Amino acid sequence: MGTAPAVVAGDPPPDADAGALAGYLRAQATEFLRALRRHRESGASGASGAGAPGGGTGAGTSAPGRAAPPADDVDAVRALRRAARRISGTLHTFQPLLDAGWAEEMRPELAWLSGTLALEHAYASRLERLLQALHRLSGSAAFPAPRPVGRAAATVPAGVPAPARPASPDRGSLTVGAAKAGALLDRQLTLARTRAHSTALQALGSSRFHAVADKVALLASEVPLRATGRPDRGPATSASGPGTAPVDLRPLAAAAEERLTDAVTALPLVAAGSPYNAQALVHGLSPDPAPHPQDAPWHQVRLLLRLHRYALEALAGADAGDAGGTEAAVDVRLLAAGEALDRHRDASEAAAAAAQAARTPRIAPATAYALGVLHADQRHEVEAARYAFQHSWRKEPIRLP
Repeated sequence: MGTAPAVVAGDPPPDADAGALAGYLRAQATEFLRALRRHRESGASGASGAGAPGGGTGAGTSAPGRAAPPADDVDAVRALRRAARRISGTLHTFQPLLDAGWAEEMRPELAWLSGTLALEHAYASRLERLLQALHRLSGSAAFPAPRPVGRAAATVPAGVPAPARPASPDRGSLTVGAAKAGALLDRQLTLARTRAHSTALQALGSSRFHAVADKVALLASEVPLRATGRPDRGPATSASGPGTAPVDLRPLAAAAEERLTDAVTALPLVAAGSPYNAQALVHGLSPDPAPHPQDAPWHQVRLLLRLHRYALEALAGADAGDAGGTEAAVDVRLLAAGEALDRHRDASEAAAAAAQAARTPRIAPATAYALGVLHADQRHEVEAARYAFQHSWRKEPIRLP
């Protein structure tokens, strides 16, 4: 963990000025470039050469059975996403203090990059989650084993079979459809993962990515703040330039916290405390393929919570060079709430994938039944995550030592 001072909501440091903002953005840009160099030097997967400016020229496709990328490459991509999210979120919160044109141009590009790089891992994690849930619910060892994700993917030799799982009796008709349900999910999500991998390779080899990397490289040395620190007044200048007037970051950080608080207040926390929310199952069992209507406000809170955390990190001046430094700048209540919302997002997307697979034409009734049970299980996981969030959120802030 890092040594950055602990900060809780409403208790920013007294010296939260434009210098702290510029330092935080430079640190995140440096972390982005460091991760980019690690990604390029890993050199073991098809993405390595195409991942950096001046690297490979093309992006290849990857078969579902391709060798897993090395751990260094996986960690580098994760660090790229993390730095891009933090830069984009900080530009959103503190945009009135930055050059408007530059910030408006950077934010969507960073969001595109982080979103594109996240897709392959999201599909792999979703498949692993669903197959593990099928195994837990049915006890069957007949469906495909979850494929390793992240670091584990680099440590399992290719061609080594998954360890056998003990079958559990007394599962009835669920076990009958679990194998075909697992195979169907494996086909659909592996295909989606392969396409996401190809999309990421194409993105990392594109001129659009090179332009983003060039702008982040400039950000590492110069942050274009407004000359007076006020909206629409004067030209942009460096954070250390003579035209920079003292500004206070705390009002903008407080506004981000207020948006989060308002969004949390609008959530149905009373329903989230219920052990069984029948309404959570109604939409998923309907033929409507649209996202679950109950989930959108919770996803929005998750995004606002991240913006609030990034604002606190900027106020604290957390060292981005330390992988744990940014985490240490936030109180543990926010960390627990964020983890609960991450589980909520994962479970809701897994439930949607199960419901989508159940809409596949001409599947066997036993397969549809297994997918329906899987969907209900993941919706219960959604409710559990909501309960965990409201339990964490209502606690008093606790400072990290």
